[in-house]
Amino acid sequence: MKTSGNLILLFSRFSLFIVFFWFGLLKIIGTSPANPLVKNLFEKTVPFFKFETFILLFGAYEMILGLIFLIPRLEKIAIILFIPHMITTFLPLFFLKASTWQGLLTPTLEGQYIIKNLVLIALALNLAFPNPKK
Repeated sequence: MKTSGNLILLFSRFSLFIVFFWFGLLKIIGTSPANPLVKNLFEKTVPFFKFETFILLFGAYEMILGLIFLIPRLEKIAIILFIPHMITTFLPLFFLKASTWQGLLTPTLEGQYIIKNLVLIALALNLAFPNPKK
């Protein structure tokens, strides 16, 4: 049972790494399908900063977060970096309603993309705060 638990933890770490590192890299090289949504939110919330610089920093932030999730015993640091990322990720649901909702309780594809982050939150919290064995 211990081996399967270790494999699950390893797969969890690797999954978070892949999602954050890959999506961050796509932002840096300018091919992320999320970039237009990020730019729209950025223009509504941080118009005094240059977007081209922001997206590079944001992509690097995601890549670093992914790397930290890979390292055992750094889960709590990853969670500290993860929280503001998740907060900003959910902001389009409130600030960009035309892009994220097509009707009452009916998200657009972009809205679904954001809402699925609840699964990432659950996975990250399970890594950082595993249930103690009874």
